[in-house]
Amino acid sequence: MQSLQEILEYRDKNAKDEKVTYDFTDAVIKIRNRHNDVIPTMAQGVVEYKEAYGTDPVVSQNLQYFLDRFYMSRISIRMLLNQHTLLFGGKVKVNPAHPKQIGSIDPNCRVSDVIRDAYENARNLCDRYYMNSPELILDEFNVKEVEKPITMVYVPSHLYHMVFELFKNAMRATMELYGDAMEYPAIHAQVALGTEDMTVKVSDRGGGVPLRKIDRLFTYTYSTAPRPSIDGSRAAPLAGYGYGLPISRLYARYFQGDLKLYSLEGYGTDAVIYIRALSTESIERLPVYNKSAWKHYKTIHEADDWCVPSKEPKDMTTFRSF
Repeated sequence: MQSLQEILEYRDKNAKDEKVTYDFTDAVIKIRNRHNDVIPTMAQGVVEYKEAYGTDPVVSQNLQYFLDRFYMSRISIRMLLNQHTLLFGGKVKVNPAHPKQIGSIDPNCRVSDVIRDAYENARNLCDRYYMNSPELILDEFNVKEVEKPITMVYVPSHLYHMVFELFKNAMRATMELYGDAMEYPAIHAQVALGTEDMTVKVSDRGGGVPLRKIDRLFTYTYSTAPRPSIDGSRAAPLAGYGYGLPISRLYARYFQGDLKLYSLEGYGTDAVIYIRALSTESIERLPVYNKSAWKHYKTIHEADDWCVPSKEPKDMTTFRSF
């Protein structure tokens, strides 16, 4: 509410006045910075709710529905805030490292460069926690322009966020499966640009995930890692609240893409990011707040009309037949 009120103060002011533009940009920056910790704060709230009240299927489904829409709105709002700040804020109007970039949008985003950057930062984090890390093998397949590097119109920070999260998960799974081994199987990343989709696949040999757990990995109430410390002085954890994959999927879906997991239990996991190859088809996907959305929370979830086996495998060592 405070942020909305601060923005509304400029509704009737003259946008051509340089001081008004400067003050508005300064207000936008303050609003953006004020909400930097929204995701960890919300995650902490979900953890505390689970500890106090527990969860059931109805609560989990409603929570998933609400948070998906809440975070998608946040991604869109921060996209607008960052775009305005980069275009109108500061004395340097052109980024020397990326002179052709328009705000946060890069018309010629080098996908492989973003992937390598994400890998190196995830590797530094992995080295800090496990004193070692798997190597990266990166391949490109450009159908449109053979043997040329893949470029596209996209937001590099969004792509970085998704790939960085996938690398963290792949590294953690690999390191924990192989323990104190001297060598670790490499992580394979493949980038393919077709006529409709640009696809990034990250493959590891970290042991995979059972099919029954795949859907859980995209929920906000599930994490395979210990709960992280909320001490702000420590480095970012390699894993923790379980928000990495669901938020990354929202980034992919924001411009009509998607993120999916395909796992071979006992071997490894393939994580695939789908992005629209044509910028004209990369339209914002935003939640609509109307009566239908409100009815979702009021809907009584009826029993499934298919038989549902136990969610956990039966322990045959304690099973007795008569």
